[in-house]
Amino acid sequence: MDKENKTFVITYTKLDGESVTRNGKWTDKCKEFIAKQGHKCLTYIDLDNNNEYRQATNKITDWKIKWN
Repeated sequence: MDKENKTFVITYTKLDGESVTRNGKWTDKCKEFIAKQGHKCLTYIDLDNNNEYRQATNKITDWKIKWN
């Protein structure tokens, strides 16, 4: 699947235990990667927060993505 300019809903748990659900968009600057500490990270555009880039981690739980 080509993700470029696709939108999605992401749900993950922040370090403080709060569950977060956000509307996101994938661009050419978005990426999934493994941090030096060994956990997965995801950089995406947060459509709910002025279209700013945000990073999700799976330090507590893995994220769930539902593509639109």
